Amino acid sequence: MTRITTEKYRQQAAKGAADPVLRGALANLQNRFGRGTAECYRRLPEGPDLRKRAKRARQESIDHLDVLLERLAEKIRSRGGHVYFARKGKEAVEYCLAVCRRHGVRLAVKGKSMVTEEIGLNRSLSAAGIEAVETDLGEYIVQLAGESPSHIIAPAIHKTRKEIGRLFADRLGIAYSEDPPTLTRAARRALREKFLAADMGISGCNLACAETGHITTVSNEGNIRMASTLPKVHMVFMGMERIVARLEDHDMLFRLLARGAAAQNMAGYVSYIGGPRQPGDSDGPEAFHLVVLDNGRSKILADPEFREMLCCIRCAACLNVCPVYGRIGGHAYGYPYSGPVGAVVTPLLVGINRAKDLCSGETLCGACRHACPVDIDIPRMLLALRAKLADGDPRWGVKRTSLLEKAAFVLWSKLAGSSRLYALAMEAAALAQRLLPGNRQMIRRLPPPLAGWTQYRDLRPLAGKSFHKRWKTNDRSR
Repeated sequence: MTRITTEKYRQQAAKGAADPVLRGALANLQNRFGRGTAECYRRLPEGPDLRKRAKRARQESIDHLDVLLERLAEKIRSRGGHVYFARKGKEAVEYCLAVCRRHGVRLAVKGKSMVTEEIGLNRSLSAAGIEAVETDLGEYIVQLAGESPSHIIAPAIHKTRKEIGRLFADRLGIAYSEDPPTLTRAARRALREKFLAADMGISGCNLACAETGHITTVSNEGNIRMASTLPKVHMVFMGMERIVARLEDHDMLFRLLARGAAAQNMAGYVSYIGGPRQPGDSDGPEAFHLVVLDNGRSKILADPEFREMLCCIRCAACLNVCPVYGRIGGHAYGYPYSGPVGAVVTPLLVGINRAKDLCSGETLCGACRHACPVDIDIPRMLLALRAKLADGDPRWGVKRTSLLEKAAFVLWSKLAGSSRLYALAMEAAALAQRLLPGNRQMIRRLPPPLAGWTQYRDLRPLAGKSFHKRWKTNDRSR
């Protein structure tokens, strides 16, 4: 399984924020893609209505998930393909290993897949003596470096050209170079050898179509087509929510996905795959396996507060505008899903208490919702997660994080609801603040548990006379 390090969010976030190279790379990405996506949305011929239609299509699919998945499985099986429904990530991995043993697989080439990152497939294949090679250039770079992806569509955004040049010189045995075309050619040469020797191709699934019985992949490099056609076995890993009812929905969603992901009108390669090679086909695998993964998604589906999150098409548009992600990068989140989408999905998949800092670390600025091609209300769900942390929730196994914090907000609500109590509290606070260390008429340090407010800033003290008292004094003087 994949390593989960969500408990280290604060330390990793501080590390990312202190890295000027990372911040510069993220700022460049967000300036290009974030602003470009907004412009692409404005140029849509259908206007804002297309995004509303896309959300309705996704919600319709989620509402009829059981029927659509059964229809997809039936059509793929009718063409000679195999479909396996995995409740847990471990079951998906075990199924893959069983197929590998059956076909004598020693080398697998992989197209980009967030689901395989989620279940830690590469580590399990390696432990079984099977070499798994990432073929997306960004994924290939981070695999050579022994790292994890830091962005959903730009996995190596945290690496500089110098770092990649040194990495390729060390791992691929080429002369050191910082020239991107030279580095790309070196990766292509190394990967072509793997493609031609691979026993199995593994890919993810951007969307599946119940109407036609196909899974669909999208890329800008074409590597997934090599992984899905050259090896004798092709295995697809798909989150159970990644399905729509009709073929026409694909056109709409892929147009929006390309705009949200990279400010493009359409990605370079879109492939529809419905099973193994058929009689008369010139290429394609001899065996086709689709693994449909639950791994906690059914629980999200059953909760009206969070099922909207299953509409996500993993375009990364929210990462490309998020001010928090833009400062700390993807590794801070401690799980394959980062940024605003990760701040909601990860706690729901690995445990809300375990990943509590992720949903508490977002700003609630709303930029993610404006950028989302299917208008997912991420801020609402972040607040819902925070509410569960404040009050606890047995259904999700959430324990209240802080009784003191809860008591403080209950007290604040009482004070805010009574003008008399509020005035008395402010007078008491104005007197008490005289005991705090100050500098140039500013409060330099607050006592615990409020010390965090003054860790990086000074606070202006409360006025000696409240606005209400001043108003009354001025009113009497007239």
